[in-house]
Amino acid sequence: MAEKHGSVTYVRVDVAYFEKRGLKRHAGVASLWALGVGAVISGHYSGWNFGLAHGFGPMFLATIIIGIMYLGLTFSIAEMSPALPHTGAAYSFARTAMGPWGGFVTGLAENIEYVLTPAVINFFIGAYLTSIFGTDPAFQPVYWIFGYVMFVGLNVAGVELSFKFTVVITLAALAVLLAFYVSAIPVFDFARWNLNIGAGPDGAAVELAEGGGGWFPLGVGATLWALPFAVWLFLAIEQLPLAAEESHDPKRDMPRGIILGILTLIVSAFCVLFLNSGVSPGAFGLSTSAEPLLDGFRAIYGGGLANVLALIAVIGLVASFHTIIFAYGRQIYSLSRAGYFPPALSVTHGTRKTPHVALVGGAVAGLAVMLIVWYSLGAEGAGSVIGATLLNMAVFGAMIAYIMQGIAYILLKTYHPSIPRPYKSPLGSIGAGLTVVIAAVTLVAQFTDASFRTAVVAVAIYYAVALAYFALVGRHKLILSPEEEFAVTKGEADYKTY
Repeated sequence: MAEKHGSVTYVRVDVAYFEKRGLKRHAGVASLWALGVGAVISGHYSGWNFGLAHGFGPMFLATIIIGIMYLGLTFSIAEMSPALPHTGAAYSFARTAMGPWGGFVTGLAENIEYVLTPAVINFFIGAYLTSIFGTDPAFQPVYWIFGYVMFVGLNVAGVELSFKFTVVITLAALAVLLAFYVSAIPVFDFARWNLNIGAGPDGAAVELAEGGGGWFPLGVGATLWALPFAVWLFLAIEQLPLAAEESHDPKRDMPRGIILGILTLIVSAFCVLFLNSGVSPGAFGLSTSAEPLLDGFRAIYGGGLANVLALIAVIGLVASFHTIIFAYGRQIYSLSRAGYFPPALSVTHGTRKTPHVALVGGAVAGLAVMLIVWYSLGAEGAGSVIGATLLNMAVFGAMIAYIMQGIAYILLKTYHPSIPRPYKSPLGSIGAGLTVVIAAVTLVAQFTDASFRTAVVAVAIYYAVALAYFALVGRHKLILSPEEEFAVTKGEADYKTY
C-alpha cells in the first residue's frame, strides 16, 4: 500500500521487513570516542601532507580554518544526534529539517564521502606496504583487495567484536603517533625543514636546500588549495551518530564521544603538521609523499628500523579503514532501509545483526573507483597523484554533507525548538553558520585546483545523475523507516526503532 506525502510516496511495509534489518546495541563513550578518532587518525599518517605543496604557512593557516569548521560541525552534531538518535545521522538531521529532498541530497553526499574515504585509506595502506616490502607498484591492487576482504569480514563478524577491535587499534594508532612525536622533538628544525619551500623563477614551488624560506612562498592565497588536505586531518569524525542505534545511551554518550574525539584530533593534527614537516625531507619532500610518517621515521632512525616502525604505523591506517567501513555500512543500511537506495542493501545478518549486504556493496563500489583512477592515471610514478585525486573526490562529498548539516542545525533550531535536546552546542547557530561558509569555500577551492578538477567534476556528474534518478523514480519508492516516520509525524514517533 502506498501513501502520498507531499512530493514523495511511501510504501507501507510489515513488521517482518524491519525484523530482517535489526541492529544490536553495544557502544559506550569509550567505543564512540574510539570510533570517531579511529575513523580520522589515518589522516595523520598520510594525505594531509599534500597540502604542503604551496608552503608550510598555507597548510598551517588552512588547518586553523578547517579546525574551526570542524568545531562548529561537531558541536552541532553533538546537539542533533541525541535529539534524533537514528542510524541515518546526517541524512536523518536533514530529512527532519528540510524534507525528503534535503535528506537525499545530504545522504547521497555523505555516501560519496564514506565510500571513497576508505578507498583513499586503502590506497595509502598499499603505498606503505609497497615501500616496506619493496614490492612492484603494480602489485598494489592485491593489497587493496586483501584489505577489503579482511576488514569487511571483521565488520560482518559482529558489532561487539568490531567495537572492541576499534578501541584497541585506535589506542595503538595514537601510541605510534606519540612515539613519533617524542622521537622527532630532539631533531626538529623548523627553519631548516618546515620552511624549505621557495618560489622559482616561474612562480612554482622549489626546494630550498638549506631551508630558511618564508611562511607563504607562493602567497597567502595558496591557503585555498591547502584547504581540502587540511580536511583530511579531521574528516569522518562526524560519522559517530551513525552508531546511534548501536549505542547503549545515545542521549548521554554521543555528545561526550564526539567532543572528546575532536579535541584529541586537534592536538594530534598540529603535532603532526609541525613535527613531521620539521624533520627530513621537510615540507617540500613530504608534499609528494604517499607515506610521510615512514619518511619521518627513516629520517630519525634510518632505513632498517624505520621499516619495522612503519609496519607498526600501518596500524593507524588500519584503524581508519576499519572504522569507516563500519560507517559506510551503517550509512548505506539507513538510506536503503528508508528506500532511498535499493532496500535489499539494508538486510542484516540473521544471527550477527550486521548490515553485511551494505558492507560488501560499499567495498565493491570503493574498489571499483580505485581501479578506475589507478588505470586512468597509470600506476608507475603517479602514486601521490592518485592518492590526492581520490582524497579530493571524497572531500567533495564531505563538503556538501557539511553544508547541509550546518543548514539542518539552524533550521531545526528555528522551526523545531520543541524536539528534546539533551545537549546544546555552546556555539549554537554561529558555529553551524561558520561550518557552512568554510565548507562552501573549500568546495569552490576544489574546482579552482586544475590538478584535481577533472576528478571532482566526475564526482559532481555522478551526484547530478543520482539526483535526477531520485526526482524521476526514487522519491516514489520510500519506506517509513524510523528516520522517515520521525520526520513525517514531526517527532511523535520519537526514538522509535525496530
